[in-house]
Amino acid sequence: MSNNENHNNEKRDPLLCHWADQMANQIIREKGDLPSYTCASGITPSGTVHLGNFREIITVDLVVRALRDRGKNVRFIYSWDDYDVFRKVPANMPDPEILEKYLRYPITEVPDTTGRNENYARHHEVDIETQLPRVGIAPEFLYQASRYRANRYAEGMKKAMQNRDVIKACLNEYRDDAHKMKPEDVYWPVAIFCGKCNKDTTEITDYDGEYGITYKCECGNCETADLRTFKGAKLGWRVDWPMRWNEEKVVFEPGGKDHISPGGSYDTAKLVSKKIYNWDAPVTMRYDFVNLKGVPGKMSSSKGKVIALPDALDVYQAEVLRYLFAGTRPNTEFAISFDMDVLKVYEDYDKTERIVYGIDKAKSEDHFNKEKRIYMLSQIDGKIPEVMPYQITIRLLSTMLQIYSGDADAVIKALGDVKPEQEERLRRRIACAWFWIQHSAPDCAPEFCFSLRKDGSKADLSEELVSAVKRVRDEVVPKIGTEAFATDKDCQQAMYDIATELGLDAKVLFTALYNALINKDQGPRLANFMKIIGKDELTKILSVY
Repeated sequence: MSNNENHNNEKRDPLLCHWADQMANQIIREKGDLPSYTCASGITPSGTVHLGNFREIITVDLVVRALRDRGKNVRFIYSWDDYDVFRKVPANMPDPEILEKYLRYPITEVPDTTGRNENYARHHEVDIETQLPRVGIAPEFLYQASRYRANRYAEGMKKAMQNRDVIKACLNEYRDDAHKMKPEDVYWPVAIFCGKCNKDTTEITDYDGEYGITYKCECGNCETADLRTFKGAKLGWRVDWPMRWNEEKVVFEPGGKDHISPGGSYDTAKLVSKKIYNWDAPVTMRYDFVNLKGVPGKMSSSKGKVIALPDALDVYQAEVLRYLFAGTRPNTEFAISFDMDVLKVYEDYDKTERIVYGIDKAKSEDHFNKEKRIYMLSQIDGKIPEVMPYQITIRLLSTMLQIYSGDADAVIKALGDVKPEQEERLRRRIACAWFWIQHSAPDCAPEFCFSLRKDGSKADLSEELVSAVKRVRDEVVPKIGTEAFATDKDCQQAMYDIATELGLDAKVLFTALYNALINKDQGPRLANFMKIIGKDELTKILSVY
């Protein structure tokens, strides 16, 4: 099939309409028909990999999926820049005084003071590597420390050293006069970790034009190192980045808005890539920051005010978290909420799901395709489940969970119509709702939180209210769940009638009932709440009157 036919076919598939699909089309258009497309992402594991970093990973993942949906072979690489310098002791690691001693070392040489992993860098790498499969992301991980130490980049470093004046001109290209390097300034594209003390407190003093670099260190060590065998040489990141584009044949890599701004590091790297390594820079796209909203204190304090992927997965089902990113263009700033907005995010996701399964009607065919594509890209495996997932709001789930003290089995049993194919996903939603009601709701929605009086205690009620509560127990409760109360409204009406008969304001009776059931003045809508509690449990709680 010719390229043109290919493009026409793509235009004809109205489903491939997402921004990731547009990006996939652009990559194919600019880079041509390749046997394989390498898409890259990466980060320095110098601290907790947070949700802002995750945005880059999932942006690449969505574009990788879009390319694969066009039948392309794709290599998705994730580089750990773990040969970077340890510059700062973070707030959330134990024994900071030990870490202090390793400042200026490569981060792979810094100990993991939690004792869990072989070094500091690996600690942060493992945290994200174990979590990404939960959201259906499976890149090939590359470890730059081991690649540099295996002298894999000796030729790339030699080329940079031989062309350092060209690189200097590239770096100066977009700088204003105040920030340009002057002709007399000495510039070396390579940095050295001392072979004796491990620190980067070194200065290059000579270069032999081939592989020999002479340096001196603050520790007093002086030596000439051979780039083909020495383990401590590394390119500065502005040259390291384009060198690896060529090394890995990268055709797509997004960047944060600070890097992709005009005249920023991407523009400089583009020049270095072409002039030194003869590689056309990858297609890129800018992604914006992710803000956090309503993070409960307990959640952020242990992480040094940073929210990582597993924290988000405590509150959001994987599909719903993917949906937040898939449904937002990367160059748009947005907030991930942990407060009451959580309820709305789930409702939006469920609305999209209902459109996909034809339960709700889309506004137009284009709207249907857009929603379906976002939904597909939100799924862990990229496929639409054969059986529609079980829908239940977080609001109702949190009510049920508090009634059943967090027992997921009891909730599923009470729902009564959950199919076996729906259970695994529903259990994940239940776990998220329970986490939210325990950790977020007390701060942002205390009115959502309650526990049933199961200890035989009594509310402090007047005689008049006690007799009203007894009548509800004896006349209303037995009919709950029967044909006598076809709707919640019927149950509500029966309680209103009792209040009227006794000359009470209905609101006062309802408050008394909430006090009797959950020791609060208000709670979930009463008739529905009583139905969920069930007549046996209600009878037991109210039997003390």
